[in-house]
Amino acid sequence: MDLVTCHCRNTRYAQCGKMGNASALQPHGSDRGDVRLRCTACGDVVSARTGTAYAGIRTDLMQYTLGAKLLAEGLGVRATARILEVDKDTVNQWLRSLGTHGAEIMAYHFRHLHLTECQLDELWTFVKKKEGHLTSLERMLDIYGDTWVWIAFAPITKVVPAWVAGKRTQQESIRLIQRLQSSTDGSIPFFTSDELPHYAAALLEVYGQTVVPPPTGRPGRPRSAYKVPPDDLLYAVVHKRRKRGRVVEVTTHVVYGTPARLAQALADSPVSRVISTFGVERNNLTIRQQALITASATFGHSE
Repeated sequence: MDLVTCHCRNTRYAQCGKMGNASALQPHGSDRGDVRLRCTACGDVVSARTGTAYAGIRTDLMQYTLGAKLLAEGLGVRATARILEVDKDTVNQWLRSLGTHGAEIMAYHFRHLHLTECQLDELWTFVKKKEGHLTSLERMLDIYGDTWVWIAFAPITKVVPAWVAGKRTQQESIRLIQRLQSSTDGSIPFFTSDELPHYAAALLEVYGQTVVPPPTGRPGRPRSAYKVPPDDLLYAVVHKRRKRGRVVEVTTHVVYGTPARLAQALADSPVSRVISTFGVERNNLTIRQQALITASATFGHSE
């Protein structure tokens, strides 16, 4: 394990928090094979695994690393457990640890991104069982059943800067846009999506400017503050009309912004010539195909 990035997390001393040669850490034995370090500045003892994907893992490191690679390649939980001869609950614990650590790494690296275009869409899946098969108790828990993966996709770089898994509610769409905003450099990209109305409300909630109406001087309750879209917010919607399961007509309209600004955005785009969600839909198909391959490898059939 590389100890160069290890550092003390005590913020009360100037020497704490530094890495490499500037670090005040010294070797301090080990605990069950886990290297420990002692800070000479404050006296705190830290584990070399703290803040890494290995934190809290008691399994052999080579076995755990191989399990992480198998899961990353799409192998199922049960298949990974059989290969490594561990319990499936252990593999599920690895998944939670790896997922949490991966999300932290993504949040750290996906900062100050400059996005000029962003396509929004949602992908349906389910947790444990479909919504129609839930018991009354499972419905009350609101954990299992139909789940939607909300995705923000940058078509120019083919990067997914933000995604959220949850129900198909207004709150989840707001959470997606908030997460996207936190990963950008403050600029507002040109947004496109399907006709789901949640996106328009979420964009206004996150990027909108609050307007406080002036007092009228008349009796009665004062007018509530409201939000208006900023001048640099550009959002267009793609509407697909289907007949017998096939798309027979595609229309578009601008929700926020002007047709002139839309035409300029399309002219400046290196990938888009019309209002479209081609990039995020292609990404969704890739996700579904990967999930199908994983299911076939796990359960042994090729449908």
